[in-house]
Amino acid sequence: MTKRVKKVRIFSALEVANICGVVNQTAINWIKNNHLKAFTTPGGQYRIYSEDLIEFLNSRGMRVPIELSEVVESLNNNKKVMIIDDDQDLNEMMKLIFVRKLENFDIIQAFDGFEAGKLLVSEKPDVIILDIDLPGVNGHLLCAKIKEDKDLNNPVVISISGLDDTFEEEKILSEGADAFFTKPLDFDKLISAMKDLMNARVL
Repeated sequence: MTKRVKKVRIFSALEVANICGVVNQTAINWIKNNHLKAFTTPGGQYRIYSEDLIEFLNSRGMRVPIELSEVVESLNNNKKVMIIDDDQDLNEMMKLIFVRKLENFDIIQAFDGFEAGKLLVSEKPDVIILDIDLPGVNGHLLCAKIKEDKDLNNPVVISISGLDDTFEEEKILSEGADAFFTKPLDFDKLISAMKDLMNARVL
């Protein structure tokens, strides 16, 4: 099953009031009167999703501040990291760690080669965490295909394997992988490498 986690921007009632140039109680009244869609935290505080705030502003004919437009635009332009690993526990663990430690990234999961193939085409991820030991799939060939496919825009490929094998590492790197990590993974080093490789693409 494919899972995708996307970061969202959430505002407090006070932040909404400041954006709209009103006092906090006015924003709260909008929420209580069902003019502005919101949800309540376990602590009883109101929270508003950015898209609901923009919809409210537009419905009232109010100007959407440039700052808010930029926030939404940045959310819509998030980078994408795709995890391809049939080990469901590890795949889920990576997702949770990436959500917590990576800002401005959408997390996409694939648990087999067939699913990965479809998502690579539709999502065109910026970073791919590729388990080269996928059952029924030659990870080396998949890596080479990813790097050769011009439609994928040459994503960063970080290969992972349960085999601590120098030959395996040299082979996958020669096939286009940008980095190689053995399991059990050092997540801090993995994320650091991911950021360094992404930054190098920008320079």
